[in-house]
Amino acid sequence: MAPKRTKRKSPSPDPQGMFAGMTVFLIEDGVQSLRLQIWKQKLVQMGAKVETQLSEKVSHVFAISSDALFHHVDDDRLARFKGHVLLYQWLEESLAAGEKVSEDFYILKVDPEGFDIFDKSLKAKLANRNSSSYDEHSHCKRIKSSHEEKKQTNEEKKGDIETNSVSWASNTEPHFPSSLTNSPEISSTQDKDYSPPDLNKGITEIFGKLVNIYRALGDDRRSFSYYKAIAVVEKLPFKVESADQVKDLPGIGKSMQDHIQEIVTTGKLSKLEQFETDEKVKTITLFGEVWGIGPATALKLYEKGHRTLDDLKNEDSLTNAQVIGLKYFDDIKTRIPRHEAQEMELVLQKVAEDIIPGMVVVCGGSYRRGKASCGDLDIVITHPDGKSHKGFLQNYVKRLKEMKLLREDLIFSTHSEEGTDSGVDTYFGLCTYPGRELRHRIDFKAYPRDIYAFGLIAWTGNDVLNRRLRLLAESKGYRLDDTGFKRYRKSEIGDRRRCLIFWDFHGLNLMKGICKEA
Repeated sequence: MAPKRTKRKSPSPDPQGMFAGMTVFLIEDGVQSLRLQIWKQKLVQMGAKVETQLSEKVSHVFAISSDALFHHVDDDRLARFKGHVLLYQWLEESLAAGEKVSEDFYILKVDPEGFDIFDKSLKAKLANRNSSSYDEHSHCKRIKSSHEEKKQTNEEKKGDIETNSVSWASNTEPHFPSSLTNSPEISSTQDKDYSPPDLNKGITEIFGKLVNIYRALGDDRRSFSYYKAIAVVEKLPFKVESADQVKDLPGIGKSMQDHIQEIVTTGKLSKLEQFETDEKVKTITLFGEVWGIGPATALKLYEKGHRTLDDLKNEDSLTNAQVIGLKYFDDIKTRIPRHEAQEMELVLQKVAEDIIPGMVVVCGGSYRRGKASCGDLDIVITHPDGKSHKGFLQNYVKRLKEMKLLREDLIFSTHSEEGTDSGVDTYFGLCTYPGRELRHRIDFKAYPRDIYAFGLIAWTGNDVLNRRLRLLAESKGYRLDDTGFKRYRKSEIGDRRRCLIFWDFHGLNLMKGICKEA
């Protein structure tokens, strides 16, 4: 007979723990009771005090979203509150890191007044809207009939890429990090964002830097060699401790094996260190970070004698888009806090709805993956009727410019009305958060309904997921990109042909398959 399992005792609270000095109030709306229980346990164990109501003692309020916050606490009480209001994700990230992380990117905006310049009703929407009406599920529900939704089983929902990639702004439960779970019962019930295990991050991160360096130098052959090696190494189910373990793997030749052996032995790669101290490489890489400047242009600018960004300000050969990228270089590099991205998405949804009812507007990228901040805003657009997306983007951009939300144009191409390029319309530009002049990058992609899912996957990412999907498709004789899933013609997949996947400029991952002779 198996011995009785004894209950594990909870460790005693540590008065000098990570959260010592904090008195917290937890907004329970939208949070699973099991998760809430463990959060409370961790806070108390690490020195915090948990209050059951918002009082003067409270130093921190945690909520899953602004919806939950406004639903539970009225404006007057929030106005009087002098402490910090944060997303639960701050707690998760701190526990995962083993120390308190910066609060800057986790602050929940508690004053909706900032959007009054657009529409007075937005304050009411922020304060009173049902948390499910603007979340990711609402976009799915607009497309699926209620009958189909009821028929969908729980298992099917688990496999749905759209609903599993829900943003923190929604009513869906947040990602639950492994640092919070000690039992298989808890870990088996949690929803997880896509986070493929990378047991060999030390190798793949160094190879990733070499991919970017060789791209900057215009050496696509070497860049692609490291790119392929990353795809192989990152999905290994074991930690590489010797090059002998990978010598028979595809894409891992002798020189790649030598690199891997050096990395696992020393933790670094002398080749990368040489590159990082080389003036030419450093300068070309810097120039390549300016929006619109690719490897060939960066190399030409270096050969002209330019060495700094200030040197480029008097360069007459730059295009208008490159001049804009240079002018707002520091702005573009500044990350967008999650709460600002959430509010921008709300504005974009409302403006689209005002132009054509039923338009689906989703903020993808790192925002949709639940990150605390975003490098830019990736906006994916469609309409369930399969027709209303045609010509919509032109009117949409015009309206947003009138509202002073869109400021500078970088790329604008329309194909939906001409019926070319799968009917996808594209706009890249710079936008500003209400009341500020700081520029952020924003991209719009308007898709026909029948290929919208492919666009949503591509513009949500992450890059590891996109790369694996593309390589898996190729291994089966298919081409996958943001416009669909197609089988290669026989002439394209002969023995002496191979598919090269190139990244579009500045990591936008448009995933173009280009077949060339081997």
